[in-house]
Amino acid sequence: MAKVNWALDKAHSSVTFSVRHMMISNVRGSFNEFDAAVTSEDEDLTTADIHVTIQPTSIDTKNSQRDEHLRSADFFQSDEHSVIEFKASGLKHHGGENHSVDGHLTIKGVTKPVTLHCEITGPMTDPYGGRRIGVVATGNVNRSDFGMSYNAALETGGVLIGDTVKLTIEMEFVKQA
Repeated sequence: MAKVNWALDKAHSSVTFSVRHMMISNVRGSFNEFDAAVTSEDEDLTTADIHVTIQPTSIDTKNSQRDEHLRSADFFQSDEHSVIEFKASGLKHHGGENHSVDGHLTIKGVTKPVTLHCEITGPMTDPYGGRRIGVVATGNVNRSDFGMSYNAALETGGVLIGDTVKLTIEMEFVKQA
């Protein structure tokens, strides 16, 4: 079997999240700088080595003051921890486009096992003759597990920021010759 490298098509990819705010709504954000390296046997993604890197300095919640706070020691401490990493340890096929990927997520120097649910489409041939795959990975992580426990109690009960962060990673890859 031949090794296949898949290049990330950043123009068709995103890394987004949401977290509960004041127990009543969600704040959404994204990371604008990220990369992924995927290598598989032929086009069989269940054999893939997957490594995703995200720069926490690129966080964007559409509020610059909040973004600066998220880069601080209360959250990502991005001046000391410049990369968030996910390294897959196994991809399982559950029928159709449904998969799960186990791996290790490192945030702020803390590494924890996580499982993400994935929809994988393709491979298919694009109009230019290239082979492409699409991946949508979703899952929840507890921010306090990674040393991000900053919060404030509300007078009405509850807390300012929820502990569960909902991740959505949407990436498109092009097979390299």
